[in-house]
Amino acid sequence: MDKALARLSLRNPLHLCALGLGSGLSPKAPGTAGTVAAIPLYLLLAQLPLSGYLLALVVSFVFGVWCCQKASDDMGVHDHGAIVWDEFVGFWITMLLVPVSPLNILLGFLLFRLFDIVKPWPIKVLDKKVHGGFGIMIDDVLAGVFAAISMQIILLVLN
Repeated sequence: MDKALARLSLRNPLHLCALGLGSGLSPKAPGTAGTVAAIPLYLLLAQLPLSGYLLALVVSFVFGVWCCQKASDDMGVHDHGAIVWDEFVGFWITMLLVPVSPLNILLGFLLFRLFDIVKPWPIKVLDKKVHGGFGIMIDDVLAGVFAAISMQIILLVLN
């Protein structure tokens, strides 16, 4: 385990959430593991009315800014790869207004990971220039928005 991770504790609820309930500790592709871990929670969120889903997104974003900042400060590293709460929120944004089905979840997962990894403009700019908990969160939020728009276009074309 690297020294930065050794400064965190899964017993600390803020650290636990920032690490995506532990999914960010994956030795390979922690962002992908975090996105996979977000799927069961998405299935719960998808049961909410739209207003509840949107409220959960806003609360999750604000909470994410706080918990990711705290974990980042405690680690002494900005946006360590193990911090994956931002992937949770980005995936949930991707899946906003998407009918629940295995195919849609897979497509949303792939689109979100594509935008999160490739980081087209302006995502890459935000990733490099905006720091702190907000900086950790905002690039994944925007990747989620790009993926959500792509999902809606695909669903429109297929229907």
